[in-house]
Amino acid sequence: MNKIMLPASTPERPKSARRDIKTIVNASLARQHAAERRFRWYGLIAISLGLAFVLLMFGNIIGKGYRAFWQTYIQIPITFDLSIMDTSGSGKRDLQTIDGADYSVLVRSGLRKLFPKAEGKSQLRALYGLVSADSPYELKRKIQQTPNLIGVEKEIWLLASAQVDTLFKGNINRMLDESERSIKNDQIEWVDKLQAAGRIEEKFNIALFINGDSREPEQAGIRGALMGSLLTLLITFLLSFPIGVATAVYLEEFATKGRWTDFIEVNINNLAAVPSIVFGLLGLAVFINFFGLPRSSPLVGGLVLSLMTLPVIIIAGRAALASVPPSIRQAALGMGASKLQMVGHHVLPLAMPGMLTGSIIGMARALGESAPLLMIGMVAFIVDVPKNFFDPATVLPVQIYLWSDLPERAFVERTSAAIMILLAFMILMNGLAIILRKRFERRW
Repeated sequence: MNKIMLPASTPERPKSARRDIKTIVNASLARQHAAERRFRWYGLIAISLGLAFVLLMFGNIIGKGYRAFWQTYIQIPITFDLSIMDTSGSGKRDLQTIDGADYSVLVRSGLRKLFPKAEGKSQLRALYGLVSADSPYELKRKIQQTPNLIGVEKEIWLLASAQVDTLFKGNINRMLDESERSIKNDQIEWVDKLQAAGRIEEKFNIALFINGDSREPEQAGIRGALMGSLLTLLITFLLSFPIGVATAVYLEEFATKGRWTDFIEVNINNLAAVPSIVFGLLGLAVFINFFGLPRSSPLVGGLVLSLMTLPVIIIAGRAALASVPPSIRQAALGMGASKLQMVGHHVLPLAMPGMLTGSIIGMARALGESAPLLMIGMVAFIVDVPKNFFDPATVLPVQIYLWSDLPERAFVERTSAAIMILLAFMILMNGLAIILRKRFERRW
């Protein structure tokens, strides 16, 4: 009878050895916990630094730009003298008769009433420089709106010049020598007297939103750039969204996997990483030089930005389609639906929120682009507001670039204000993408 060999019992470790093992394990755990705490602190420090730099940037922009939303105005007594306004000498009060009047005479007369001691060409020139060069046209618009002002003396608030506006906002050092600042001593004295008399104050700068670009800072506005951006983005969306969605659906649902589709996918991914200025060069060579489309137009800008946005929309669309569970496809096919019906009725509606999110993010990127648009001529100085897709136009990022290159101190405020408006639009678009994703996204 064979004997069953029982394993020898493991000798019990001494208590000192068990204590050593426990000490080693505890020390190892302590080191791991310390490493985890350090890693967590590294992450918090990195996030804090990033937020600090972002807050510093926003604080700098807001600190320089928020005053641009207010503009200085001067109250001047204007006598709408018919003998001055009636250029034909007929004595008629109709608008056609007084349309060609020299309204600058009325402005100068009102300024001389306020400061009758101003004499000499240089002093009078400085006096007339207190108000904007647009003041005569502002009086003309008031007469067109209210013809009953003819023959009446009335206190009118007129737009101050950029130098007076900068001084009134405290952006000019009064202690500097007269030769080192853009405003004269007499003008500073007159501004102080106007302030003491309550004839100078800041009002909301509506001109910033209703005027086009101008060489005079106090008259410059962003309406032309906003309209150019809206028209350009409209072209971009109308072209890139349907083409991008159709391409994503084809590649993800219908294309046969092979070398040809691999070649397309690689090139789409490469196009997403191409510098934006390359698309501007392509638009200049193809759309302007070859096809002869109008330079500086929103049409060409939209075509260029569509090429740049398409890869982003295609990649986001494919990711949204891939996130739809295969069971949805299998159930639709099992119920007798064709592949086209399966995609159109079931897969695409479920993937559409992700596609819209990717499209909005791509449009937000297009809104902030300037390099490709510089190459197609949208950097020109354009005063008129574009009315259609073929008019010369500029966009908000290019307008910011143009203003930042101008030497006048007042344009610094407008540059920062335009940056604030651009950032507000981009935050709004990204926020809309997040809301759409949270509202319609399905989790599986």
